[in-house]
Order: sequence, then structure tokens, then C-alpha cells
Amino acid sequence: MIPKPFRKRSEKGGLPPGTLVHIGERKAEKVRITIIEYDETQFQEKEVETIEECFSFKDTPAVTWINIEGLHQLDTIEKIGKHFTIHPLVLEDIANTEQRPKMEDFDDYIFLILKMLYFEEDENAVKAEQVGLILGSNFVISFEEGGGDVFNPVRERIRNGKGRIRKLGPDYLAYALMDVIVDSYFLILERIGDRIEDLEEDLLDESRPETMQAIHSLKGEMLLFRKSVWPLREVISSMERGESVLIRESTGIYLRDVYDHTIHVIDTIETFRDLLSGLLDLYISSVSNKMNEVMKVLTIIATIFIPLTFIAGVYGMNFRYMPELEWRFGYHIILLVMLITGAGMVIYVRKRRWL
Repeated sequence: MIPKPFRKRSEKGGLPPGTLVHIGERKAEKVRITIIEYDETQFQEKEVETIEECFSFKDTPAVTWINIEGLHQLDTIEKIGKHFTIHPLVLEDIANTEQRPKMEDFDDYIFLILKMLYFEEDENAVKAEQVGLILGSNFVISFEEGGGDVFNPVRERIRNGKGRIRKLGPDYLAYALMDVIVDSYFLILERIGDRIEDLEEDLLDESRPETMQAIHSLKGEMLLFRKSVWPLREVISSMERGESVLIRESTGIYLRDVYDHTIHVIDTIETFRDLLSGLLDLYISSVSNKMNEVMKVLTIIATIFIPLTFIAGVYGMNFRYMPELEWRFGYHIILLVMLITGAGMVIYVRKRRWL
């Protein structure tokens, strides 16, 4: 199903800018807050009950990653915004899950909006969740709609000390989170590609209304995919070419790699959109061809029976002085004439290769 835009935006009508109103579905029953603090030599991870327990990590020399799952508890967003001096309009965008991907540079921190896509097994459809990232001088704060995110590989790399992530700063952590989100797009595109192949095989075998519904559903998912990924290209390009002191030159190389992956995803999306349009045309052509075959058969049958109907009509007029009515074998002769006429019509149709 194609997602409905501007869901619940009427709730914000007339309110001052910066007013926190949660717009979107409640995808987490309880707000979950986790903290990971690390540098090259040490690492600690814990889950806290209140947002106030995160405040002491603001000025620590190590890199701190604060992850908040659940956006419906607005006082949590408001409290962390006040302590980390985050602009009210940024907090408003975090609570509004209908935002498009974007980047805003506030000198002291960089604010990012991304779309995390996942495959819902029960509904057999692609779903989207909003992810907000705030990159500071020594911290990254991530805001998610619900749990079950794609960040677990990044957590494992931090825990095990693999790669460069423990040696580099918060800008590299922000890159790693963006990279794992973009990489998850490829997994979903593979599943969509398999579904498109299955639909193509179904269409070649038989055109059914269920196939049409499946194509329509996939077109809606690709529209969601396109809306989520196209603006991301501008976001990554702005981060790479920006002059923010929060992003080091060494991290820019990795951002260019994410940019290339994003372009690849966009190209794949456009290819799939073209394939789905082709499948829709193929479905319509298949249905039209079936209808033409049915009309062709009916037309041939009608053509064969037209002369037979004429003969039967003539001898059904019941005039008194029709000489053939008195013949002893008239009935049999007329049946023979009709049989010969019908056989001749069949031979003519087959000779013209209409049947």
C-alpha cells in the first residue's frame, strides 16, 4: 500500500515553532536508552532507566554514543535537548517521523535525518523508520522510532575493537551508522528483485488479479524506497563537502564511499521501477490478448453459424406455397446443405489461419 503523506500533521496546526508533538506510529512500548562510551583502550556499555543518567557523558574525553529507542515520550527528547543545547526546531523534527532525509549544520553539532528500511515478514512488505543523528564534538546521539534496528554490527565492532572505529572519533561513528543503514538497503533490494523475478514468471505462465495487486504493492514500496534514498544523496554530499570542524578530512574518504553506495542504490531503484512498469504493461497486454482470443473464437463461431441461421430462418417462415415443404426428403436435404455449408466455413477459416 502506498504510504499516506502528512499523517497527523493537523495536530500541529497553530502551535508555535519548536513545539514538540509526536507525529507517527508508536513503534516502541517503552523508551529504551543505551549508552556506549569508548576510546582506543577502554569500553563500557550500559542501559539506563532515566535520561538524566546520560548527562554526565557530555564532556567526557572518550567518544559517547547515546541511543534512544522510542520517540513518543516527548519529555525525554526535551530534557536531552536542553542539556546538550539542541535547537528546539531540531527536537521538533526528531519527534516528527514524517521528515525527509536532511542535514543541518549548527556549528557545535550536526543534525541528520535518515530513513531506516526493513522488511516486515508478516505483511511481506517494506517498512520505514526514521532515525535522527546528532553529531557533537565527542558524542553521537541517535533517535529511533522502535527497536530491532540495523545498528547491531556497529555495536559488535565497538565491543570487539575490530577495525578503526575505536581509534577514530565521533564523526567516524556517525559515518558507520550511516553506512550500515545504506548497506541494509541492498539486502532489501535483493528481496525485491527476487519478488520481481517471481512476478515475471507468474505473468508468463498466467495473468491473475493477484499478480496485478502484487505489482501495485511493489510500486508503492519502490515509491517509499525512492523517497527515502534520493534526498540521502544530498545529505552525504553536503557532509563530505562541508567545512564543519566536526568532520575530519580522513572521514571524508569514507563518506565518499557511502555516497557511491547511495548512487548504486538509486540506480537499482530506478531499474526496478522500470521493470515494474514493464511488468504492468505486460500484464495489461496479457489480459488484452486473452480477451482478443476469446473474442476471436466467439467471432469465428458466430461466422460459421450465420449462414446456417439464414437457412433455418428461411425455412422457418412457414409460407403455404414454398415448394420444398412438400418434398419427402426435404428435411434431410436441408440438414445436408447446412452441414456442408458449416464444414465449408470451417475449412475456409482454417485455410485463412484464423483458427
